[in-house]
Amino acid sequence: MRALAVTSADDPRIAEYRNVREADLRLRDGLFLAEGRLNVKRLITGSPYRTRSVLVTGTALQAIRAALARLADDTPVYVGSQALLADVVGYAMHRGCLAAGERGAEPDLRSLLGRAPRTLVVLEDVSNPENVGSVFRNALALGADGVVLTRRCVDPLYRRSIRVSMGASLRLPYARVDDGAAGLDALRAAGFTNVALVAAHGAAPLARECYVPQRIALWLGSEGDGLSEGVLAQIERRVTIPMATGADSLNVATASAIALHHYRALAERGS
Repeated sequence: MRALAVTSADDPRIAEYRNVREADLRLRDGLFLAEGRLNVKRLITGSPYRTRSVLVTGTALQAIRAALARLADDTPVYVGSQALLADVVGYAMHRGCLAAGERGAEPDLRSLLGRAPRTLVVLEDVSNPENVGSVFRNALALGADGVVLTRRCVDPLYRRSIRVSMGASLRLPYARVDDGAAGLDALRAAGFTNVALVAAHGAAPLARECYVPQRIALWLGSEGDGLSEGVLAQIERRVTIPMATGADSLNVATASAIALHHYRALAERGS
């Protein structure tokens, strides 16, 4: 581990950490930022991404020293005061820990399918980073093999997405497709049964769904409009989680957890 003291917020060595709320800068530079001790540890020890550098307080340095020891010898660990970190990043860093990761090539569906997944979650145009992060957390916890996102979905490596996912978006494979129609066709060709989770009353209640496909792609749509008409017109199956009187839908992340648990339990009973 190469620990380097930083005493000025203007130090050019930590320029990539300035004003971290500017997500476009991260995309332009091919970087993403992991925030908090847990997520920085998971970036270093449990993700496929290279850590470019780390910025920590002295307290955080001691707390995650074992993870930092696994960094390449030439990866700098910058150490500054709590006040300096707050000045650099633009807000109070309560856990005093950030790391810059390198994105590499954007993952595509072909590479994800090469892992022979059996359960995928597909998000169409989900724009809320907290929802995307929560879906990744649910997908990892409930045994999904990856997540597919359309081009208009928010970045799963956006700082808030990583934070809400508890590092799951650093660990679970994902891929991008241009739109829902392209993803639907590719997954069908790969032998997946596409299942739409919808709020429509005409769909089959999830609790009565007993069919267990060999490979399942569970589709969830945007927060406001749900899945697009183009996808719904072509998808193989539709299921719904019936609501109590006076309620119309669940948060997309909550719905994903219920559906993933249901299909996982069905598969386990059938095995």
